[in-house]
Parts: sequence; C-alpha cells; structure tokens
Amino acid sequence: MPQRQYSLAAQFGFLFVPLPLLIFLGNPAIGLLVGSALSLSFNRKIIPISGQLGKLALQTAIILLGLKLDAERLIQISADYSLLVTAYVLITLAVGLLMGKMLNNNPVSSQLISSGTAICGGTTIASLAPIINARPELTAVALTLVFLLNAVALFIYPHIGHYLSLSQEQFGVWCALSIHDTSSVVATALIYGEESGAVATTLKLGRTLWLIPLLIVASVLQNRSNTRVQIPLFVILFVISSMIGSLIDFPVWFIDIVSFASKALLVLALYCIGSDITRNTLSELKGRALIHGLLLWIIAAPTTLAVVVFLI
Repeated sequence: MPQRQYSLAAQFGFLFVPLPLLIFLGNPAIGLLVGSALSLSFNRKIIPISGQLGKLALQTAIILLGLKLDAERLIQISADYSLLVTAYVLITLAVGLLMGKMLNNNPVSSQLISSGTAICGGTTIASLAPIINARPELTAVALTLVFLLNAVALFIYPHIGHYLSLSQEQFGVWCALSIHDTSSVVATALIYGEESGAVATTLKLGRTLWLIPLLIVASVLQNRSNTRVQIPLFVILFVISSMIGSLIDFPVWFIDIVSFASKALLVLALYCIGSDITRNTLSELKGRALIHGLLLWIIAAPTTLAVVVFLI
C-alpha cells in the first residue's frame, strides 16, 4: 500500500477508535469535546473529510428524527412561533449590523457575524462569504467564533433549563432561537428531552430558511445574477419523513432503531465538528470581530430566554 494510503488509513483510525464508546454514551456534547481535544492535541484535522461527513451525519439524523414526529404537530409548532422566529432573525440582524458599525468592525466581518447569529451560524457564514467577497481570514474568525459559542451553549443550556424548570417546549424554543448552528440546536435540545428536540428541530429548520432571502438580497446588492439559492434538500426530506411517520404506525422496535441511529449520527456529527478545530484556527480569534460576536450573543441569548420564560 502506498505511503499516502497508509497515512489516510491512520487518520481514519482516529475516527473509529473513540466512536463506539461515544455512541454508547449517547451524549453529543461529549462527542464534541473529544473531537476538539484530539484535534487540538495533534493540531491538525484528525478526520480527512470531517466537514462532509459531519454534515451528512447531521442531515441524516434530522431526517430520521422526522419519522418519530407528528406532521400536524410540526405544522402547529411552526404556526405558533413563526412570528417569534421572524422577529428574532430581523432584530438580531439589525442589532448586529448596528453594533458592528458602533464597534468599527470590518463591514464584511460584521455582515458575516450578524447574519450567522441571526440565521444559521456556520452554514450562513459559509454561504454568504463568497457572495460578499469575504477574505478567508474573516470567514475563519466568524466560523471559529460560532463554533466556540455553540460549544458553550451545548454544555450550559441544559443546566440553565433545569435550574429555571423550563418546560420541554420552552427549552426547545430557546435553543432554536439563540443557538447558531443546527447541529448544536438539535444536540442541546435532545439532551434536555425528546419533546424539546422536536420543537427545536422544527423551529430551527424554519429559521434556516431565512438564509434564502438573505442570499438573494446580498446577491442583488453585490450585482451578482448567477447565485443559486434553493431550499436545502434535507429540509424537504425532513418534512416528507414526518409525513410518513404520521401516516404509518411503525412498530416499537423500528422506532427504537430509528432513535438509536439518529442519536448515533448526531454524536458522529458533533465529533466531526469538534475535530475541525485546531490551534491554528483558534489563533485567528481576536480583535473587534471577537468582541462583536460575543456581545451580540450575550445580548441575544438572555433576551430570548426572558421572552421564553415570560411569554411561553
């Protein structure tokens, strides 16, 4: 076997050695922690295709989760909180852009951080960056900041939820609004409970759809006519999956398998996300962009929590 193949096999070994234990523990937060610890220890990606693998695992986990949900319940949740999601996205985006101007942050960096906080974290940042001609270092800082804030939320949100005795629905709404990435939203909510996970997943996917008008507006402002914007396929498959789950009365053993597979894939997704962070990426985290992202989230998280506690 050539040297390159040996190297590739060795790197994939890092994936399979801790994974069975992580899946057995079933806690996505631990998967994130172990993946981060390994990548920071070796200061390199321990999984060659961690980005693609983590994305595929997360989307498959969400689609499988749909089989356990009631389509009518999903529609009701979306209808009940659509106005709240809309208000969060628009207000956070406006406050973020204003804050970036007040802090004299780079305008492109401000757009990345504000849009990522308002809509869908890393997905928004990665999608918006090429449209607004963001430099790689600005994109890297925004992505790293989002990752760290997601990690903080994943570990502290469940404790805050239990301390305040939040209901499953309240906690799911809080996660869906105030955590950046879909992976961390779903993982954090499921740690709190199944009902919380269902609410958070439904509302977060609705929040993610705000990416479409954002990219359209950004393309118009940048005079780009060739930008392709479409609804993510996994969102469509999630809706279809929930419809199938509502129409077919699956046996208990099948639902148990689906639950285990969904949780295992979520652990894998968070493990892959954690393995993307190295010491080099953390070293980029500095300056006004760091202050901007932290302040915006410090405002958004407790504000949405207050709304959840007093209005839901």
